[in-house]
Amino acid sequence: MAAIEKRSREDWQELDREHHLHPFTDHKDLHQKRSRIITRAEGVYIYDADGSKILDGMSGLWCVNTGYGRDEIIDAAAAQMRELPYYNNFFQCAHPPSIELAAMLKEVTPPQFNRVFFTGSGSESNDTIVRMVRTYWDLMGQPERHTIISRYNAYHGSTVAAASLGGMKPMHKQSGLPIPGIVHVDQPYWFGSDRSLSPDELGLAAARSIEDKIKEVGPEKVAAFIGEPVQGAGGVIIPPDSYWPEVQRICDEYGILLISDEVITGFGRLGEWFGADYFVTKPDFMPFAKGVTSGYLPLGGVLVSDRVADVLVEKAGEFAHGYTYSGHPAACAVAIANLKILQRENLVERIRDDIGPYLQAKWAALAEHPLVGEARMVGLMGAFELVKDQESLERFDEKVGAGGVYRDHVTAAGLCLRASGDTIICAPPFTLSYAEADELIDKARIALDLTQKSLKG
Repeated sequence: MAAIEKRSREDWQELDREHHLHPFTDHKDLHQKRSRIITRAEGVYIYDADGSKILDGMSGLWCVNTGYGRDEIIDAAAAQMRELPYYNNFFQCAHPPSIELAAMLKEVTPPQFNRVFFTGSGSESNDTIVRMVRTYWDLMGQPERHTIISRYNAYHGSTVAAASLGGMKPMHKQSGLPIPGIVHVDQPYWFGSDRSLSPDELGLAAARSIEDKIKEVGPEKVAAFIGEPVQGAGGVIIPPDSYWPEVQRICDEYGILLISDEVITGFGRLGEWFGADYFVTKPDFMPFAKGVTSGYLPLGGVLVSDRVADVLVEKAGEFAHGYTYSGHPAACAVAIANLKILQRENLVERIRDDIGPYLQAKWAALAEHPLVGEARMVGLMGAFELVKDQESLERFDEKVGAGGVYRDHVTAAGLCLRASGDTIICAPPFTLSYAEADELIDKARIALDLTQKSLKG
């Protein structure tokens, strides 16, 4: 017997309106428009309650990397739920799925990582980071080292500590954040700057704003720097080549911990297993989630380098931190099945050598459209900037809501992309075929033409 009753689209929308509070949603606006009800998915496509077929150019929320409808993953979840649907990892207990996954992660991570702390999401992972970083420095006899440096317009989650690490002003304004001990510096966003510097000059300047902040706060008080290898929700901001080497130099020089937030970039999105591999950094922590299970079940974690883990194991005693669902057995079984698919089908290498370059070239060609000021992509993670004037790169007035206009047109065309202001974001599943990539680009271009007409009208 199905657990979910069959209802009409209108019935689902009414129940949703009456009872469901959505994340990151203007509910007054939603109640006027009504929700799009997604009912099923297969491969790289989702289907709504009207039967419309939509190419999912966002992999759900950057997470359905191996595509929808993977029987191996579904079967792994069912088998584990029949055998051991749940048990915790508290009180000196463990179970085979969490142990096997912890060992398996060692196979695909940089060599300094041998231990993992499991969570339920990226937000929980970054909350855990704050606890671990400060505990580490306490144990090292430097309790004054509690300040963590992050970047403006970064996204590290929406729980209190994670949203504080993030640098999104609307989130901070609404919630009285950030909490004490978290400060922010410039982002390496060349297009969003005045472009008076070259990209490499801008990258160095953004990195050196970290050093300036360290000196302002006091080197003896700074614990860590956290950054997404490529800023995701902030607009797929791909840093200039000069940026990450300089960040690594600064962290090494001042002895602070480096946190590479791999919630989006981890498990292959950039054509390497992790963003740290792509940019050749040596982080002390790598929080992850999303792609570890391809979104089939919630799971996150923190990869902890030997530098930190050895201290926690030897000196911390009880680390008074954890979650009911840390290392959930079914979620870990799903992650194991998902990682085996990535390995067996060489999907990470496919992004680097095959579908990645193919889509990147076609995405870059969107910059020829009069509404596009810049089109950029690395791996299978891209964005283009909507502009009022292509020559001057003048942006639309915020009141115009050009990104929202485009989003509506592209959805109607049968393609799911995301609007971050007037920056349009793309991150399709790793299984995207050439024909599906062509379809994605064709629909993105159709929506640009329709947006141009709407904004002129």
